[in-house]
Amino acid sequence: MYRWFIRLLLIAFCVLALPRTCPAPLIYRPGEGWSYEPYGTSKWRRTRAKDQLEVAQAAFDKKDYGTALKAARRVVRTWEHSDYAPRAQYLVARCYEAKGNDEKAFKEYQRVVERYPKIDIYDDILKRQFAIANRYLAGQWFKLWGYIPFFPSMDKTADMFDQMIRNGPYSQLAPQAQMDIGKAREKQKDYPLAVKAYERAADRYHDMKDVAVDALYKQGLALQKQAQTAEYDQSIAGQAIATFTDFISLYPNDPRIAAAEKIISSLKTEQARGSYQLARFYEHNKQWKGARIYYNDALTKDPNFKFAADAKQRLEVLNQKLAKEPPAKQ
Repeated sequence: MYRWFIRLLLIAFCVLALPRTCPAPLIYRPGEGWSYEPYGTSKWRRTRAKDQLEVAQAAFDKKDYGTALKAARRVVRTWEHSDYAPRAQYLVARCYEAKGNDEKAFKEYQRVVERYPKIDIYDDILKRQFAIANRYLAGQWFKLWGYIPFFPSMDKTADMFDQMIRNGPYSQLAPQAQMDIGKAREKQKDYPLAVKAYERAADRYHDMKDVAVDALYKQGLALQKQAQTAEYDQSIAGQAIATFTDFISLYPNDPRIAAAEKIISSLKTEQARGSYQLARFYEHNKQWKGARIYYNDALTKDPNFKFAADAKQRLEVLNQKLAKEPPAKQ
């Protein structure tokens, strides 16, 4: 046992007393952070920003996104205020997008427009942000720690479109981005927020006929869906009817006019049903006057709805009861 102990001490002494160079794949550099560099792969580093960007671009073109990302990041961190930093930051975002990390790519594109708003590829960046947001709108999942598909999120998706609009409120893609916020809110069944999104699109881009028409129509549809989820809340149905009425009045030649008229009719029927239910409630509680008001309201909104005949019959009975009541004392 003692001999083994002596041998271990001798081995330890040799290792410590005779150090030798060994590869260190994990390397930390001030201002650059940690990077994984297997032995012999530090050839990507350059001493000038221009040369470093060329290395990054060449690696990206070869689909060596790991090297391209390191080289581009080094340009941004080491030569932040150089003429090559904007392109390098853009290349960082391109690398993340190419690697399938869309959320990180979107944020890196955002850094480009915030740090370098005069970059000559500003429109291209907005297009790439728009494409990423649309992939999430189509159901792509956000990733946990950038790797594990975790969940879809229409909240995050709407925020992406909103960020795009703030970047360029009157850019070519901004109107569609605003409409897509409404679509995202509809997908999460948050119809009040969808209505606001479409209303904002109609107001902000009123001078763009195609956008304004579509926004007004979809605002009406969102209100209709909201009305279908709101028991006894006839005001939402009323707002939907008013919106579709405006649509018909403002754009009489739109091919969706017949559909809008049909929706108005169904909404009035729904309003009539709601008034009928309220009338039954008041009648059940022997509040005859309130019941008569709502039976009349139901028949006014839709004289031919499902319970119209029953409403008329009950209204006659109520009128007879109220006629027999003594007049109210003055």
